[in-house]
Amino acid sequence: MTDIGLIAIAAAIAIFSSGCSSIGEALLITKALDGMARNPEASKTLRSNMIIGTALVETCGIYALLVAILIIFVLPGSIVH
Repeated sequence: MTDIGLIAIAAAIAIFSSGCSSIGEALLITKALDGMARNPEASKTLRSNMIIGTALVETCGIYALLVAILIIFVLPGSIVH
């Protein structure tokens, strides 16, 4: 396997983390909307907590994307043949 192949696999693993964060974000929003439908009085609290939680989960996805970009563009230059 070539160095480029290993770099591609490493980037794919980093992006997989981003995909998992998207699933977590979807579950977070689904549960918050379910709670808002069941208890409309708590809607304001649930909405603000949902936004904070979504921001934290989205940050994990952005970090995974950043790692993948660094793997693709920085790692090949550091490999010495």
